[in-house]
Amino acid sequence: MILPGTGRGTGEAGGGGVGQLLRPEVVTARKLRREMSLPEVLLWQRLKGSATGVKFRRQHPVGPYVADFFCHDARLAVEVDGQIHEASEGHDRERDRFFETNGLQVLRVLATDVLADPDAVAASVGALAVRPLHQPAAGPPPRAGEDQE
Repeated sequence: MILPGTGRGTGEAGGGGVGQLLRPEVVTARKLRREMSLPEVLLWQRLKGSATGVKFRRQHPVGPYVADFFCHDARLAVEVDGQIHEASEGHDRERDRFFETNGLQVLRVLATDVLADPDAVAASVGALAVRPLHQPAAGPPPRAGEDQE
């Protein structure tokens, strides 16, 4: 006799079935989290835990792409560019266009800058996330002559 919720009557819990299928970018993001480069690790150590005043996610899926670091509140994607990015410049332009089309700001930092002074780079990233250059809530800038009325 098989009791409800006991699998095949072998003492296993659950009903078995097929495991959850993940989107390809989620699988890629998980792999990238395990294989972060040294500059990414150094920057993540300084961005995680709200040390900058805002929350960042690492290797975060955004549409069909994975952002190195992502701040949802600031709508900011941070990409650490190393030697691999020089070879994939067309892919980077396509990704940046996708991010910007979807209302995200993209900040590219050089891996060499992170290696040279990770604290300064993290401070710059955090400052941009706290006070983004474009603030959608503030509305568009005034047209010529409107601010004088």
